[in-house]
Amino acid sequence: MKEQCIFAGFGGQGMLLIGKFLAQAGMMAGKHVSWLPSYGPEMRGGTANCSVVISDRPVASPLISMADAVIAMNLPSMLKFQSLVKPGGLLVVNSSLIDDKSNRDDCEVIYIPANKIAEEIGNPKGANVVIFGAYLAKKLNIVTAEQAIEAIREELGEKKARFLEGNIKALHKGIEYVNA
Repeated sequence: MKEQCIFAGFGGQGMLLIGKFLAQAGMMAGKHVSWLPSYGPEMRGGTANCSVVISDRPVASPLISMADAVIAMNLPSMLKFQSLVKPGGLLVVNSSLIDDKSNRDDCEVIYIPANKIAEEIGNPKGANVVIFGAYLAKKLNIVTAEQAIEAIREELGEKKARFLEGNIKALHKGIEYVNA
């Protein structure tokens, strides 16, 4: 088993963080992982993305030329990375911020209004975790929701523990949206 993912959006949307959540959950599942962030000097407001590889075998390279999944929080990210999804792969699109439709017809595309859902549950900064939940709904064979929640708990730590319940709720709402 090998899963290669790209999480992309504007800096400040939490894409690097949910990539860390996936990498941490992968380690908890006993897998080999890599997490490779990429962002410009402007970070907040500029583009930010990360690549996550989860495998049963040691990860030879964190670089991804063809992804099993791409999660795009904004239009520039979708336009830049949708072509990297393998045929039969998964593209998860934040339809709250992206009106355009993907030009891909050889992969599964999920449109989820992540920002709208996050606001509805009282966690407007949780759109990243909503879209992470949508990804997980299709990839529960990679890591479980329970492992993802434990990874969120660990990554937030004691300093940000007050955000844990809101993030758990956001994760579940993303999963529910896809499974509805």
